[in-house]
Amino acid sequence: MSNFEQFYSDFYQSNYTIDNQEEGYSSYGSNENLYGSEKSPLGERPQASAFIPSETPLSSQSCYTGQILHPTYSPNTLSYVGYGDGFDEEPPLLEELGINFDHIWQKTLTVLNPMKPADGSIMNETDLTGPMVFCLALGATLLLAGKVHFGYVYGMSAIGCLAMHALLNLMSITGVSHGCVASVLGYCLLPMVILSGSAVVFSLQGTLGTLLALLVVGWCSLSASKIFTSALAMEGQQLLIAYPCALLYGLFALLTVF
Repeated sequence: MSNFEQFYSDFYQSNYTIDNQEEGYSSYGSNENLYGSEKSPLGERPQASAFIPSETPLSSQSCYTGQILHPTYSPNTLSYVGYGDGFDEEPPLLEELGINFDHIWQKTLTVLNPMKPADGSIMNETDLTGPMVFCLALGATLLLAGKVHFGYVYGMSAIGCLAMHALLNLMSITGVSHGCVASVLGYCLLPMVILSGSAVVFSLQGTLGTLLALLVVGWCSLSASKIFTSALAMEGQQLLIAYPCALLYGLFALLTVF
C-alpha cells in the first residue's frame, strides 16, 4: 500500500492546494462547508495587464476617435488600402471599351466628304464600332431588298482586310495594324450602305443603277485611299491604294446591284 500511495502522490502532482482537507466529506450537505472549504486563489490571479508584453510600443496601438457614420483615425493608423477619391477618378465606361462618339462622328464626316482632309491621329485608331454598325446596316438593307447576304458581307470584309493589310505593309515604311485597316475599310463602307438603301426603293439593274454603283465605288475607294495616305504618311501613292480598294468595293456593289 505504501508503494501505491507513493505512486498516487507522484502521479497527481499539482500546485493547487486545498485547505481543510480533513474536514473533507463529513459535512457534504452543508453549503457553507462545500463552498467555503475550498478557497479559490483570487488574490493570486495575475492582472490583465500582465499578459501585455513590455516590448510592445504604445504608439503602434491605433486610437479610434471618430463618431458613428463619421469615422476618423489617428495619424498613426496604417491605411494600407487605397481606394482613391471614389468614382470621380474612374474613366467612363465607353472610354474603357474604346468607344468615342466624337471620333466616330469625325470619321463619318471624313468619309462622307472625300475632299475633306483626314486627321491621321484619329484615323489610325483601331475603332471597330462604326465598321460593325455599317456592316450590319448593309446586310439589313440588302435583306429589305430580298437578298440574304450577311455571310457574303462578312466573308468579303475579312478577306479584303487581310489582303489590304498585306499590301499596305509592303507599300508603307511604318507599317499598319489589322485593326486600323479594318476600321478604315469599314467606315468607308458607308456610301455602299446608301446605295443598298436606294436599292430598296427602285431597281439598280439598268443604266442609272450601273452609273450610280460606279459613282459609289469611286466614292468609297477615294475616301479609303485618302485616309490611308494620311494615316500612314504615303503621299503620292493615293492612286496605287485606290485601285485595290475599288476592287474590294466593286464586289459589294455587285452584291447590291444583282
